[in-house]
Amino acid sequence: MSLAPRHPPHRHHRPAPLPGRLAARAAAQVARPRFYRPGKLGPAATLAIRAAAVLVLIGIALGGHWLDRDGLRDNSGGPIGFLDIVYFTVITVTTVGYGDIVPVSASARMFDTFVVTPIRIFVFLIFLGSAYSFMLRQGWERWRMGLIRRELKGHVLVCGYGRSGSAAVAELLERGHAPDGIVVIDERADRLRQAEELGIATVEGDATHNHVLSIARVETAQSVIVTPGRDDTAVLIVLSVRRLSPHAGVAVAIGEIENEDLARDAGASIIVNPVSFGGQLLAQCTNGPHVADYVADLVTRGGSVELRERPVRPDELGRGVRDLVGTQVVRLYRGDRAFGIWDREAEAIQPGDVVIELIQRAT
Repeated sequence: MSLAPRHPPHRHHRPAPLPGRLAARAAAQVARPRFYRPGKLGPAATLAIRAAAVLVLIGIALGGHWLDRDGLRDNSGGPIGFLDIVYFTVITVTTVGYGDIVPVSASARMFDTFVVTPIRIFVFLIFLGSAYSFMLRQGWERWRMGLIRRELKGHVLVCGYGRSGSAAVAELLERGHAPDGIVVIDERADRLRQAEELGIATVEGDATHNHVLSIARVETAQSVIVTPGRDDTAVLIVLSVRRLSPHAGVAVAIGEIENEDLARDAGASIIVNPVSFGGQLLAQCTNGPHVADYVADLVTRGGSVELRERPVRPDELGRGVRDLVGTQVVRLYRGDRAFGIWDREAEAIQPGDVVIELIQRAT
């Protein structure tokens, strides 16, 4: 879905449910509260905990060997002391041993078999997991994210993944937009976690900052949806987006009617005011019980009809909008101006015109 910057504001509506597995996930994140608390431990604390776990495991093996030290034999013939126990425990846990000190009693051999061997495996897994987490995985993720960012273009950037942002993403997915063609920016990790479950790329940060928008490749984005939840923040984001990406379509959600002009002056191409749109939809209900239902049918994918925007075809040039066969055009755009099918300008289609047509929803 293209948000052409030359067009006047349109109104939006809540999304229809998604099919299948995506439907369940999107419905959960939009309608159902979810308890989530991000971890507070940093890399240093995590590494310290793993090191402490290794020491505890080695301590268990050390204590068992010390209590059953009579079951060990030193090939040199000397007595087994505490330093010998420390040496034997460390080389047994970290290696296969050198054979200079060996268990000879049944209890010592069983202790090495059923206690020390699992400890050796756990210690190996802890070291392997630490190496993967702090070196291999971070390096791999940095390389993979860099590759994805370099190839990212023509995507939809969503600034703010609250109720409006998540609903917009759900509608995009319902309309067939690929999840890997959507990028979400938000400061809350729990919201980004929900977006990632849908296969969407995320950027944690403040979308009013240019470097955060640059990480999300706003300069190559096709469309930008701005839904931070505050009008002042939304206008500031629009200004930042327009500075970095002058040609992208920018749709912004505004809560107060008096702020719509500010958003438009900032460079927004589409202004969506949920309050005023809801009021207009409710007012339309006075014209008949099915008017609001039909309007909702037009702007979502849940009904049998939908609106589609497209450029005019070469075979339609010079003809009137009413004369087109096989299509139901409801509005014509010429530059920044909109015309109804009854206007004189719609009697002859010109190159560069864009039409809004009513089509049957694909099944």
